[in-house]
This record gives sequence, structure tokens and C-alpha cells, in this order.
Amino acid sequence: MKVAERQPQTVPTAARTADTSAPKLTPVAELRARARQRVMEGAVTVNYELDPEQVIGMLQEALATELVCVLRYKRHYFVAKGIKARFAATEFLQHANEESAHADSIAERIVQLGGDPDLNPDRLSGKSHAQYHEGKELDDMITEDLVAERIAIESYREMIHFIGDRDPTTRRMLEDILAMEEEHADDLTDLLDGEPRPASKS
Repeated sequence: MKVAERQPQTVPTAARTADTSAPKLTPVAELRARARQRVMEGAVTVNYELDPEQVIGMLQEALATELVCVLRYKRHYFVAKGIKARFAATEFLQHANEESAHADSIAERIVQLGGDPDLNPDRLSGKSHAQYHEGKELDDMITEDLVAERIAIESYREMIHFIGDRDPTTRRMLEDILAMEEEHADDLTDLLDGEPRPASKS
């Protein structure tokens, strides 16, 4: 019986050519020329896909939210009293310091995008997504802080979704902050449940 001869396989022409759907890299000479145009815009280059002013406005609100939360946590740290106060006060101070670090990161990113961080006390509460509710008893303070964290979590998720892949640097910063806000919410829920966890040593 005659065995059929194997025919050499040919690769379709389209498969042998470069993928035309892939993004094209800008020639180096063009990158160099672009970098000299509007040089004082710093990190905002021509391929930045968002409106910098819109992103800055969004970050100004995030900055105000963080600073209002710092003030609320600080107050709660100093005035917390009661049987759970020693656990709660530790959490309040830790959260205040972490929210302050968030504010620093946001302010730095605002500057990188060509803006000026708005730290005017008269405008902070108006821009903040979270409110400054003092709370009377310890459980009230914890509840108000938890409500503020839940507001921040939802706000940051929306910001991240809005930015998408168009500003990886801002997105990564917001994702890091979001992860910490979720941890804060978990800590506060434990305090309300009466089962505080040991404070983080980091």
C-alpha cells in the first residue's frame, strides 16, 4: 500500500508578519523631540491619556478626605475612654499615621501632574468625601470611623475604575491606599465586635 507523501506545511503570510493590532512603539528620535516640547509639564507627556486637571481635581478630593480622617482619628485617639479604649486608641493612632502617609502620597502625585495640593483648612471639609463626625462614646467613634472608611473604600474603587489603564502610576497609588482602607475597615469592625486584633508592628 502506497503511503501518502507528507506535504510541507506552509505558514500563512499573515502569521509570518508582525501583529498589526499590537501597539506600535514610537521611534526614539520622536520621543527625544517630544520630550523637549512643553518641557515644564514634567511627568505629563503627550501620550498621557487623561485630562490632568480632571485627575488633579479628583485627587484634591481624596487628599481632603485623608486629612479630615487624620484629624478625626487624632481626636479619637486623645479622647477615647472606656474598657476598650486601650485597644481602640492604638488603632486610632495607627490609622491616623497611615492616613497621613496616604495624604502625602496623593499630594506628591498632584504636584507631579502639575497641580498644587489644596491644604487650605477652610476648604478641606467641603472637598472631603467623609464627614468629620466626632462621636460621643467610644462605640460611636469607632462607628463614625468605620463609616468614613467605607466611604473611602467606595470612592477609591470608583477612582481606580475611572482611571483604568490610562494612568498606571496614579492607579497603583490608589490601589495601595484602597488596600489599606479595607484593612482599616476590618480593624474597626473587630473593635465593634469586641474582638480587637493586636496592632500591626509595621
